[in-house]
Amino acid sequence: MAASAPALTHLQLLEAESIHILREVASEFERPVMLYSIGKDSSVMLRLAQKAFYPAAIPFPLLHIDTGFKFREMIEFRDRMAAEVGAELLVWRNEAAIAGGTNPIALDTKRCCGLLKTQALLDGLNHYGFTAAFGGARRDEEKSRAKERIYSFRDKAGQWDPKNQRPELWNLYNSRIHPGESIRVFPLSNWTEMDVWQYILQENIPIVDLYFAKERPMYVRGDSLQPIEQSFVGMLGEKPQMVRSRLRSLGCSPCTGAIRSDADTLPKIITELLSFRTSERANRAIDHDQEGSMELKKREGYF
Repeated sequence: MAASAPALTHLQLLEAESIHILREVASEFERPVMLYSIGKDSSVMLRLAQKAFYPAAIPFPLLHIDTGFKFREMIEFRDRMAAEVGAELLVWRNEAAIAGGTNPIALDTKRCCGLLKTQALLDGLNHYGFTAAFGGARRDEEKSRAKERIYSFRDKAGQWDPKNQRPELWNLYNSRIHPGESIRVFPLSNWTEMDVWQYILQENIPIVDLYFAKERPMYVRGDSLQPIEQSFVGMLGEKPQMVRSRLRSLGCSPCTGAIRSDADTLPKIITELLSFRTSERANRAIDHDQEGSMELKKREGYF
């Protein structure tokens, strides 16, 4: 009697599914690209892409939409990682909006995101003629992301209609698009925040140091911690305090709050995660600037 094959672990099953998706898209679409946001999910996607095409190089570029407000540590990490993995890194910015002084205080988070993220993303994708864009969004992050298919179709204007998406049966994906249309692809759709951290630990994947707790200068506003990265975020008379803290989710520095934490290692982060009862995006202002804000942004073409 032949010995049965050992069962795959939960993380091995997720990894296999994601690698399958990466390979399918690379073979089906003429111009794929990986959206690289520099966060933990992007770090996992980068490792999966390396595994999917090893020993060859990653067969598509990375595209970072740079708002000009990312943490300096994120930009340094982005450039270092792209060089280390040998990936082509493209950076796209809405230079006109940046030159015009766009920021979430002068405008508001909705209009700021519309210019620096959504418009910049649509312009960047159109400029390079990309037909498929990998994103690191997961269904467990936020309710509109839970509606996403793995292949998410976008019309000629780059807009998303959640009621007009194709069904996905098992692991069969429909890649047909009409001229001018494109898809966003989410290889990590079925992962959870815990899966991501456990995989980072298992694979020893480099991540931005902002995820680890240490003493950092913060504006303390009740339970909220505002990192001091941009001069305009401080209120009149407000003085920074040193707080042992870390970032649970990375975004633009004026709109991303920190949390008090002693988790300065990956095992401590995973242990800390077991006690959380809120979303990792609870400290991201862009998710709360209006009712259903993330879905409205996604309909307009946001990530």
